[in-house]
Amino acid sequence: MKHNLIYLSMIAALAIGSSSTYLSASEGHDHNTADSDMNSGFSMSADEHAEDSHDHGNEKDEHGDHDEKAGGHGEHGGHEEEGGVELSKQQLAAAGIIVEPLIMKSVASYITAPGEVLFNAYRSKKITPRISAQIMKRHKRLGQHVKKGQNLVSLSSVEMAQAQGELIVADREWQRVKKLGKKVVSDRRFVESQIARQQAYAKVLAFGMTKSQIKQLLKGKDISKAIGQFDLLATQSGTITNDNFVEGEIIEPGKVLFEITDESTMWVEARLTPNMIHGITPGTDATILANSQRYNAKVTQIHHQLDEATRTIAVRMEVKNINDALHPGLFVEARIHSGADRPALALPENAVLRSPDGDWAVFVEEEPGHFKAQEVEVVGKSGNLVIIEGIEINTPVVTKGAFFVQSEIAKSGFEVHNH
Repeated sequence: MKHNLIYLSMIAALAIGSSSTYLSASEGHDHNTADSDMNSGFSMSADEHAEDSHDHGNEKDEHGDHDEKAGGHGEHGGHEEEGGVELSKQQLAAAGIIVEPLIMKSVASYITAPGEVLFNAYRSKKITPRISAQIMKRHKRLGQHVKKGQNLVSLSSVEMAQAQGELIVADREWQRVKKLGKKVVSDRRFVESQIARQQAYAKVLAFGMTKSQIKQLLKGKDISKAIGQFDLLATQSGTITNDNFVEGEIIEPGKVLFEITDESTMWVEARLTPNMIHGITPGTDATILANSQRYNAKVTQIHHQLDEATRTIAVRMEVKNINDALHPGLFVEARIHSGADRPALALPENAVLRSPDGDWAVFVEEEPGHFKAQEVEVVGKSGNLVIIEGIEINTPVVTKGAFFVQSEIAKSGFEVHNH
């Protein structure tokens, strides 16, 4: 009986196992349950790895998309990083960009500074009355060229009338005494008459009459028409640069009625720092650049006092005013020769530009077609060359087309900030 029960239990177990195996197979699992149990850990890891690989693949795709987007900048002129720009061969050729290694050049030592054209005060004269007077008539006007001795203006003065009257009386007395001689008149009267005439003459001369005018006055028959009147004459040849008065005006001694300047030679005054003065002396050659013209000049004076506001020293140069092209107040560029020629790192003016922050910069080719701005220090100029420091010799720099490179760098920077 017991054996029968055990037999029936075994048959039931086999039936249940067959049913379970069928269900597993129908769900797609391995029929070998032992192998499945042994390899279950490995299979799970493989599945996780597959899923992991799928996730990484998605991330790669995302990064690939991002790289494609980032690479899109290249289609707009091609920059790789902020501050630099990548240019194609076609762009380089179209813009005429030339890159050359930076080398030492023999340059003349010049100090370059802004200057201002001034009247040559040593060739200028002011016409002023020495006594109170009224302006009766103007004979010359602003801008006219006059010659020395020409009549500028006629004046009338009470003081002059008194002085002229005293001179006329003294001259008549002196003429009588001199005619009578010392045999007739006493020595005292002779000397007093002579001195009185000399004093009256000197007074009229001091009041503004010339010797020729005094001579005409004393020869005149109708004294009443000339008494009190006198003319101011040009004391040099030149151009009238100021005539600030009107006819009928009462003027006081010292008022400037005319300024006459010989404009054939002008001054240019430039201001330099004390350390720039070394090597510059009176007689040093200079070049003045004004209105796209060059003028030869010479240093004539160097001030010995610093300007309190700018802490600079004024250097004055004399320049020939060819074709009357230079006028007071005109701002110019002064290039003062400060020594013998010397080797220096120099580039054309158009190759050194201002950076956005105001510093000087050149454009270096780091790799073929890739350019980047590098700040430098401008220490002087020589002709059309700019002398620089702060960069290694033999550095490949843009010598032509720098403005185009700067524009492309600026556009690249704009795109970077807007993506």
